[in-house]
Amino acid sequence: MSQQNPPAARPLRRLLDLLADDAPAEDFGAVAAEARAAGVPPQELSEVEQATATALRIRRTLRQHRRREMELSALFDTASDLAGLRDLDAVLKSIVRRARQLLGTDTAYLTLPDEEAGDTYMRVTDGSVSPLFQNLRLELGDGLGGLVAQTARPYATPDYRTDQRFHHTGNIDAGVVDEGLVGILGVPLLLGSRGSRGGKVIGALFAADRSPRPFTPDEVALLCSLAAHAAIAIDTAGAIADSRAALAELADANAVIREHSAAMQRAEEAHDRLTDLVLRGGDLTEVAAAVARLLDGALSIHDSQGRVLAAVGPDGRAPMGDADDPDRVAAATGESLAAGRAVYRGATWTCAVLAGPRLLGSLTLYHRPHLDDPDRRLFERAGVITALLLMLRHSVAETENRVRGELIADLLAAPDRDPGALVGRGRRLGIDLEQPHLLLVAEAVGCGQEKLPGAAVQYLFGSDGISAEHAGTAVLLVRAADDGSPGEAARTAAAQLAHLAGAPVTVAAAGPAAGPQAVAAAYAEAARCLRAMRALGRVGEGAGALELGFVGVLLGDARDVTGFVEATIGSLLEYDTRRGTVLVRTLEAYFACGGSLTRAKDVLHVHVNTVVQRLDRIQALLGPDWNCPERALELRLALRLHLLAGG
Repeated sequence: MSQQNPPAARPLRRLLDLLADDAPAEDFGAVAAEARAAGVPPQELSEVEQATATALRIRRTLRQHRRREMELSALFDTASDLAGLRDLDAVLKSIVRRARQLLGTDTAYLTLPDEEAGDTYMRVTDGSVSPLFQNLRLELGDGLGGLVAQTARPYATPDYRTDQRFHHTGNIDAGVVDEGLVGILGVPLLLGSRGSRGGKVIGALFAADRSPRPFTPDEVALLCSLAAHAAIAIDTAGAIADSRAALAELADANAVIREHSAAMQRAEEAHDRLTDLVLRGGDLTEVAAAVARLLDGALSIHDSQGRVLAAVGPDGRAPMGDADDPDRVAAATGESLAAGRAVYRGATWTCAVLAGPRLLGSLTLYHRPHLDDPDRRLFERAGVITALLLMLRHSVAETENRVRGELIADLLAAPDRDPGALVGRGRRLGIDLEQPHLLLVAEAVGCGQEKLPGAAVQYLFGSDGISAEHAGTAVLLVRAADDGSPGEAARTAAAQLAHLAGAPVTVAAAGPAAGPQAVAAAYAEAARCLRAMRALGRVGEGAGALELGFVGVLLGDARDVTGFVEATIGSLLEYDTRRGTVLVRTLEAYFACGGSLTRAKDVLHVHVNTVVQRLDRIQALLGPDWNCPERALELRLALRLHLLAGG
């Protein structure tokens, strides 16, 4: 047959070669044209044309199969991505990219709803070049995308700009024009079947060209399949996120439970340990050390006046620094008292120690900038334990003070009866009467007198001093400090006792005195000094006999004439000695002449201006009140005593 019809056989073989090479459609039409030009008979030419038509149908079928294979491969790849879902953004970008490749469009993009704003926004784009389009937001029902999101149905248009089915808005049209889009296909991302009531639109997937393009049903179906995969990816990612959040919440709750359980156990152990300390008779230092170890910081215990009763750090050493300043402690304690719990102030934690409404003292914790609730409650519980211990100490101190008060009464009433027995009684009470002591006699104004004995006990709490009521006053026997004067001790006691008694308190001091007889004599001097202070109108102050001027010299048992002279005109004597001047002689002449400058200059044999200059220097050294009557009397007495002593 090939010998009979060789011209037709060659075109047929040519068609088979074109099918094998997947040649363009125009190449198939060229075969029939070449056969016609070659003079193939009409009957054979008809067979060639029919064969060409059949070859084109086969070509279309093969191309459709290959396209189906590509689509199935893309869907399988997407399913594989979903199976190993790790990054939702990566999966969505892959779906959008495959949609663009399979449909052969210029761009593809995916929008998601914004529940708070009530619109949709661009989540992923591929092939987009316009920032305006990439940031576009669509209200439900606006444009093609808004209609897809509102109706949950796919929509396609060969030319969006002229399609009046859609509600065109200025911002959407501006974005579409800026991107250059014409043909657009959009399908919804649905959770649940489309026909079910439970179906929910969670976004939309789009493919678009920059030239007019009608979209076939196959292309719509393909994009719907990819949209279904995208919906599954978003839903799966949401479920995974919810599961992770739930697991995180469970883990957090479990951690809180474990932490609370540990805190409860720690609090119980701390309470047992501190209670055991109190029951075993532990002192404040032991309590402070235990709390410091429990809270891993340094701790100090203060009385109600802010004075340190005990202080210890986690290493057993007392904390250093200015945090123990009584004024700072008092201010922080006031804040804790007002807040009803521990407060953080000035790099330290402070907790008021209370017995009902009564303030007993405070706790101060160092080196712990942050205290969580369990540690803060533990710190506050330590304040309760400290209150119990302080109350116990107060009760013991009051009992001991009554016994010690009897010792003071015997010392003041009959010091000569049996001095050795008095010294022995003092030692049994922890007081060595043979060491130097100061005697303080105090009285308060008005109703404060009733509170004064208790205030004296509280003032001496934590020290080795004792107090007692005697002759309507409070008598305090305190150890004499090496560098402290009676007047300084009296002023300190007056201020503290006034605060505790709630009324002005006058305190007179005498001493130091060692031995029963000397202590009794010091009391007599302090009592005379107190009466003198009352007569001089110095109520509410504290002073020693020496600080009362010439009155103190007269009242004091020591008759410290030299001390009085030194205290009164010592600055003039020292200036004359150092500079070789005669200020003391000038002052004597001035007083001897009745304050007359003219007569004084004649006695001194100097010019009157010289006298004025010397008096100005005397005023600079003695103060502006040197010439007032009371001060002038003391100065004249000091000058006369200095002269009598051979000055």
